Amino acid sequence: MQESPASDTVALPLHFPGMRVGIFGGSFDPAHEGHRQVSLVGLRALGLDQVWWLVSPQNPLKSTAPSEDLDRRVRAARLVANHPRIRVTGIEATLGTNYTAELLRRLLPRLAGVSVVWMMGADNLAQFHRWKDWQTIAASVPIAIFNRPGLALKALAGPAAHSLAAWRLPEQAAANLASEAPPAWTFLSRPHIPLSSTQLRALRKPRSTS
Repeated sequence: MQESPASDTVALPLHFPGMRVGIFGGSFDPAHEGHRQVSLVGLRALGLDQVWWLVSPQNPLKSTAPSEDLDRRVRAARLVANHPRIRVTGIEATLGTNYTAELLRRLLPRLAGVSVVWMMGADNLAQFHRWKDWQTIAASVPIAIFNRPGLALKALAGPAAHSLAAWRLPEQAAANLASEAPPAWTFLSRPHIPLSSTQLRALRKPRSTS
């Protein structure tokens, strides 16, 4: 019988009405210093009270049981986060969602009175128009885009950025984003994070000896 994830792994972080929370989703396999730096910039530039790392419940690249893999990634991410205002949770496993639009539809009603900002990298903005129900996502929460090396022009020239251009806040007004009614978004030029979980996974794969 498959065990369920530990309760502290999938618990919703403590929150209160009036808080401003950034939501940072992903597999976090592995979590790394780039995630932490983005979160610290988000806390400061967006005027957030907390940033939550929402660790996705399953990683298709792994053969371990989903609950075991989720527990491992959440606990490893907490060691990397190492900050009282960065919280790590696998709550998505409790919500039973597979797509961001569905996640927000089930999560936001649980956060009554909390101002939520969705955080993602420029690489995601470049392909945002391919996400399932991306217009629904944009209409649900303000979005903060964090730069990635060499991706700013591609991301800002993409279909989603053009479609949402009228609702873009200048970077100087980023601290107001959490208070804006969606659709609303901003592009933060810093930090330039070269790390990615995909690259780190590739580095840790054993090399063929053939």
